Amino acid sequence: MQVDGLRLHPAPPPRVRVFATLDLHVTLGFLGSVEESDARRTWDRIGEFPSFRRVAGTFRGVEPLGHPGKPSALAAMVDAGSEALVEMIVEARGPLLTGAGAPEDTRPPLPHMTLARIQRRANPSERRQALRWAHTIDLRAVRFTTASGALYTWADDRQERLFRIVEQHEFWA
Repeated sequence: MQVDGLRLHPAPPPRVRVFATLDLHVTLGFLGSVEESDARRTWDRIGEFPSFRRVAGTFRGVEPLGHPGKPSALAAMVDAGSEALVEMIVEARGPLLTGAGAPEDTRPPLPHMTLARIQRRANPSERRQALRWAHTIDLRAVRFTTASGALYTWADDRQERLFRIVEQHEFWA
């Protein structure tokens, strides 16, 4: 995913971990803790989904995601490009989760790009600071292009990056 114009200023408050640029992505389906062989097997089906294509878009703002009383993610919500991403999620999420033996996800599709995480040990004051900071992020000049889909896993060194790409599928249209 290519993201242009993203600047997170001012710096985040304590207990907020900002994602590295290479970790930014829109999640189509979260497989969770499945065996790598199961994830790879279901990933082999990625070319079967006709809705998968390049999508260019924008964001409308940053919102907290997770438990309403104790959100864990601060996410840029997709504005332009949302319909195409919803179509991709609706088409692929169920078959990919089933194919990997992961639990069904019945939540409505919500195209977003997680920018940062609030650490679990953040106290209520630190969480409020994190939410105030998130609402100061100006995304009006930020544009994105999804040129590929990727199967992610945890990075070996999570101090530098959270994720690493295991497999990637380029979108042609």
